[in-house]
Amino acid sequence: MLKRGLTIVAALCGLVLASENSYAQSERKKEKNAAPQAAVPPLVLSQQEQQLSESYFLEGMKFFVLEEYNKALDRFQRTYAISPNNAAVNYKLAETSLLLGNVRGALPFAKAALELEPKNPYYHLLLAQIYSNQQEYDDAIKVYARLTQELPHTEQYLFNLTDLYLAKNRLDDALRTLGQIEEKYGLIEEISFKKQQIYLKQNNLSKALQEGENLISSKPEEVRYLLAQAEILAANKKINEAISMAQKALTVAPDNAYGRLMLADLLQQQGKTAEADTQLELAFGNPSLDIDSKVKILVDYIRRLPNDKVAAQAIKLAELTTKAHPREAKAYAVAGDVFVNAGRKLPARDSYVKAVALDPGHYKIWQQIVLLDGEMNQNDSLVVHSERALEFFPNQPMFWFYNGTAYLINKNYAKATKSLEYGRRLAGNNRDLQLQFNLQLGDAYHSLEQYPLSDQAYEAALAIEPNNPHALNNYSYFLSVRGQNLPKAKALASTLVAQYPDNPTYLDTYAWVLYKMKDYQEAKRLLEKAVAVSSDATIIEHYGDVLYQLGQRDLALKQWVRANQVGGASEGISKKIKDKRLYE
Repeated sequence: MLKRGLTIVAALCGLVLASENSYAQSERKKEKNAAPQAAVPPLVLSQQEQQLSESYFLEGMKFFVLEEYNKALDRFQRTYAISPNNAAVNYKLAETSLLLGNVRGALPFAKAALELEPKNPYYHLLLAQIYSNQQEYDDAIKVYARLTQELPHTEQYLFNLTDLYLAKNRLDDALRTLGQIEEKYGLIEEISFKKQQIYLKQNNLSKALQEGENLISSKPEEVRYLLAQAEILAANKKINEAISMAQKALTVAPDNAYGRLMLADLLQQQGKTAEADTQLELAFGNPSLDIDSKVKILVDYIRRLPNDKVAAQAIKLAELTTKAHPREAKAYAVAGDVFVNAGRKLPARDSYVKAVALDPGHYKIWQQIVLLDGEMNQNDSLVVHSERALEFFPNQPMFWFYNGTAYLINKNYAKATKSLEYGRRLAGNNRDLQLQFNLQLGDAYHSLEQYPLSDQAYEAALAIEPNNPHALNNYSYFLSVRGQNLPKAKALASTLVAQYPDNPTYLDTYAWVLYKMKDYQEAKRLLEKAVAVSSDATIIEHYGDVLYQLGQRDLALKQWVRANQVGGASEGISKKIKDKRLYE
């Protein structure tokens, strides 16, 4: 097939090259008197030169067809060395140079081709393209003007000429050219819209609107023309007329969602909020309105949250979006954002879960899910969702943190430490993440009675943030519970209470360290301050224990009874009350 195709090309090339001694020469003779300065003396080629020229040109065409442009350029250059006055050779040199990105190198050959054969429209087009590529629009305009004026059946290139006039802001010339197109082809939508834009640039609103009316009259059932007219009216502050035009469009096409959006916006501008909301709801309930347009509008609502009135409408629109697009992850994701910003955590979480069910590869949505699970204390859900997130993002330490934390809360300490240790390794040099992992590991290892590992984790946390209240509180309290390194526990708790002198939990921790050190009076002082502002059973029970140690056994019993009534005291509280004595 390829060989046969090249034979045809060869025949064509032979004709083209032969024209150097026939058609081209006769044409030059005809043009000699008209344009002597452009005439090029003809070259008379020997038969051998003619054959060699044709051979090079044929090879060039073969490589050109195969898109081997460097080789094609080489062969055309060899042809040119023999036949520099051949229009076709100059044209192919220009075209090949242009394809190789050498725009400036293409220009002289394109000009030469056109001078040699001014009746060829393709030569005009190539030269105009080169000028346009170099943003030499004035020269490109001259080429297109000459083409459309001098050569028959070239009216289609008036479109290119119009675009160039517009690029140079020659608006009147553009209008005149568009008029020529209409004379040839009649009313064309594209031309009418271009004329409208030109009239608007010229601040000639009446003519712009008249063009719109012409389009509407040509196709009264075409809703796009009505909506385009409404847009122009709205942009020029003619809101009442724009509303009438939009309503007319919706009479023609009641299901046009974009018309509903436009009408909603226009009504909102007039302060008719209820009517605007109705139109907006109709648009959002329509699946033909694309999801991206709905998301864009909902994002604007989100920016205005929290606000009860805005939230009610935003939620309604979000629900209409998910109903209209039940297979679009974006719909549920933006609905989740609406609910989050409206303070509705549970429907937010559930919307996000539906989003990742459709498209699970979104890290930020999974992040929102586990954050909301944590905020709502839904630990079972947090385990499930963090495990699922880790299937897609196994190298993200945050999901290991939430997974480990969920297991820690659920008292599955072995799984907690496994996840937290893995996440800590992934956290690398991120000090904030390292801090959080170490805090949780300190708690988890203590619960597993792996005290050295617990202490190491707290020490690592304090090395990052020496005044971290979680580390100071839990580390000192667990040391006191174990009765180990009490001086260190006292130093840690003292630092904590110095920062938070009114926090009842921290006062209780410090008091319990002092209790273990048998400093009952100071422990009592701190616990009295704590129970005055807290009804925590553990704090009350501790207060009773201190009173018992100080010999105030009746008062101690009252505190134990109170702690038991509150709920949450130690497992031995009932025995203390029954026997009226302290067990340690």
